[in-house]
Amino acid sequence: MNVFTSKYFLLLLFSFSFHFSDVFGQDDKNQIDLEKPTLEIGGALRFNYNYSTWKDGQKKRGGDFGYDVFRLNVKAAYEGVKLNAEYRLYSNSFGGGMLKQGWLAYDFNDQNEIQIGLTQVPFGITQYNSHCWFFSIDYYVGLEDDHDMGVKFQHEDEVWDYSIAFFKNAEELNFGSNSDISFSRYSYDVSSIDANGDGNLQFRNKEVNQLNGKLLYKFGGMDYAQKIGVSAEFGGLYNLDTENMGNHYAFAVHHELDAGKIDTKAQIAYYKYNPDGPAGESDQVIAMAAYGAAYFVAAEATIYTLGIGYSIPVDWKPISKIVLYNDFGFMDKTQSDFEDSYMNVTGALLTAGQVYTYIDFAAGKNHPWLGPVWEAALAEGTPGSGWDMRFNINLGYYF
Repeated sequence: MNVFTSKYFLLLLFSFSFHFSDVFGQDDKNQIDLEKPTLEIGGALRFNYNYSTWKDGQKKRGGDFGYDVFRLNVKAAYEGVKLNAEYRLYSNSFGGGMLKQGWLAYDFNDQNEIQIGLTQVPFGITQYNSHCWFFSIDYYVGLEDDHDMGVKFQHEDEVWDYSIAFFKNAEELNFGSNSDISFSRYSYDVSSIDANGDGNLQFRNKEVNQLNGKLLYKFGGMDYAQKIGVSAEFGGLYNLDTENMGNHYAFAVHHELDAGKIDTKAQIAYYKYNPDGPAGESDQVIAMAAYGAAYFVAAEATIYTLGIGYSIPVDWKPISKIVLYNDFGFMDKTQSDFEDSYMNVTGALLTAGQVYTYIDFAAGKNHPWLGPVWEAALAEGTPGSGWDMRFNINLGYYF
């Protein structure tokens, strides 16, 4: 274990031990009820229709409708020890099979829990900083619904929620001394990329030894509830070519409001990557990958997001509820000659029994999933690029 690893691992253990005097009190032990073993199996089957303005062939066909994902969820619990796993099967072109999350947990009591495995990173608004099927622009740079391999302690009470976590690395499928990460993953992580199409990978970095902390203050009245929070992370960035350790860090402030039929999510997040790569390799960009493919991302940026949702109960059998929403995101890249990125999704979620349908009008500017440029969109971008549109319907049966 190197010095970098040891320092943050010991810091994590110290933080845990600070809480264990309360968590492991004899009274709390006696209050934990012995449970009967439980097992829950669920999942979803989803299909997707999309019509994209930058795809001429698709426009002539009137869009495409096909398979999205089949997922399997397993939850188990016995005497305070829990299992939570979700495995997803996408098409081969979107990465194929992948584990979204998979962790073991122990409940010390109703307020304190420790999770070990592939667990959600406690950063920003969780579980999602968005209302739509597309997530927010944070997701595409690894700052929304990210899952990494490590250990996380979390506390929840009526006023305060806080989490502290140590992640050894992102999802690791290749355990060689000089192995690049697999592109088949659910959440975006730092990766390698074939930048010039010669079949060899460049910008070969890995996230390692990451420490996260998140604090939420909850308050409200009879008709509303609010959460104000701050998040931070700091970790290493190991370069496979130079075998040197760079670093990366991120901070966020966030606010959530739930006022009956209306809810809002607002967040400002700043991140910076400092790779220590080979001579001649730019440190203004890093590569990130998910769903079977990699692209470039600006090494430093501030991201502003705001989402608003409005719930409407209806009695249009089989539809029982409609949620109208708008999610906006702006990625302000620090590098002055990089073009900023934008994303806006206006849509509705229809609930009909176990069927959930997202109908989204998604617009993007310098966005890899919402435009014709893939590798450079979230990095230097394209000067003079306009907005591209995608009409998307995602239909899923959840069981």
